[in-house]
Amino acid sequence: MDLKQYQRECLEAVDRALDHFLPGEDVLPVNLHKAMRYSVFAGGKRIRPVLMIAACEAAGGERETVLPAACAMEMIHTYSLIHDDLPAMDDDDFRRGKPTNHRVFGEALAILAGDGLLTEAFRLLADPDAGARLAPVTRLRILELMARSAGSFGMVAGQVVDMESEGRAIDFPTLEFIHTRKTGALILAAIQTGALVAGADEETFASLSRYGEAAGLAFQVADDILDIVGDQAQLGKDVGSDQQRGKATYPALLGLEEARQKAVELRDLALAALQPFGEEAEPLRQIARYIVDRSV
Repeated sequence: MDLKQYQRECLEAVDRALDHFLPGEDVLPVNLHKAMRYSVFAGGKRIRPVLMIAACEAAGGERETVLPAACAMEMIHTYSLIHDDLPAMDDDDFRRGKPTNHRVFGEALAILAGDGLLTEAFRLLADPDAGARLAPVTRLRILELMARSAGSFGMVAGQVVDMESEGRAIDFPTLEFIHTRKTGALILAAIQTGALVAGADEETFASLSRYGEAAGLAFQVADDILDIVGDQAQLGKDVGSDQQRGKATYPALLGLEEARQKAVELRDLALAALQPFGEEAEPLRQIARYIVDRSV
């Protein structure tokens, strides 16, 4: 299987769906919708939607059925990036290789663009037309899962503890709390949502959940490493910013080599979780390898 081709096909499908589901730039208020679309279409890899599609297909589902949820996930992720880049948070100038939203549209509109994307994501998840192929109980479970992963039990919780830990010495459990929630929660939710859309049985859902837990944490460990050894072209954002702000990261706590070992261990755990699957899970296997191998 050609991972780059698979990712490209998924990305193109997601981008077409996002263009359809998001309000156009000519819809009032024009500047708000321009700001929302600016960050959504700023060139991201769509890792979370691709993982959702891959999990759905691994569990026997169809790509078209999962696209609305995949788009909602990307809206939630993009909102978090817009807010994360704000001066009150990380004060970053670049995201995905382009000026951050607040640098282009101003802080107030950037905040509102993030708010708009988050709310639009849940409107899309609740839309009976977009979710017409799903049973109501499945749609409700996906809504709860996405909300929990994005809110004060998930991504927002990780962001708060991450901010509170800047410049402080923290222990390993605190570091894992940050990473499993700030980054891992949405990735796990993407995998689990894909499984739910496909109608996975309990055993399949559990196996994919184990994969999502390991892959989600591996993604953040790899990102921590790349903040040290990567470059701006590779990351699409400022390099070394975690170190400058005294962020809680795996290399900062464990050292670079041990962080690399941790990433490899997590990759292997993710791959082990996919042992019950055949060729239908090959995209998930290759994505797990890609996430880690780019940093080690």
